[in-house]
Amino acid sequence: MGLPDKEFYSIKEVAEETQIKPFVLRFWETEFKNLRPARRNSGHRKYTKPDIEFIKQIKELLYLKKFSIAGAKQHLLELKKLQPKQLKFELEESSHAIELLKSLKKELLEIEKMLK
Repeated sequence: MGLPDKEFYSIKEVAEETQIKPFVLRFWETEFKNLRPARRNSGHRKYTKPDIEFIKQIKELLYLKKFSIAGAKQHLLELKKLQPKQLKFELEESSHAIELLKSLKKELLEIEKMLK
């Protein structure tokens, strides 16, 4: 099928794309804390492409690999632990972040000199 290229998708579009019924998608939101689609002002869910990829991942674990919900949660948690951490800085910490980056750059340049 394939989704049209847009920023947000309705639960109906997601259900058709993933072949998962809307009530199951709503249930999964209660079970998997990383599945939290944003809401429109009207209260309707608006899913993003990463949300849809996560749903497909859950579907694979539950339906194809026959994980229990608890097992799928544990598996996803373990996968998340294996992913590299991303540095996050709050806006108030931006000057600290800049200083840290400058310091890292200086150290890397010194290492580069030693390697030459």
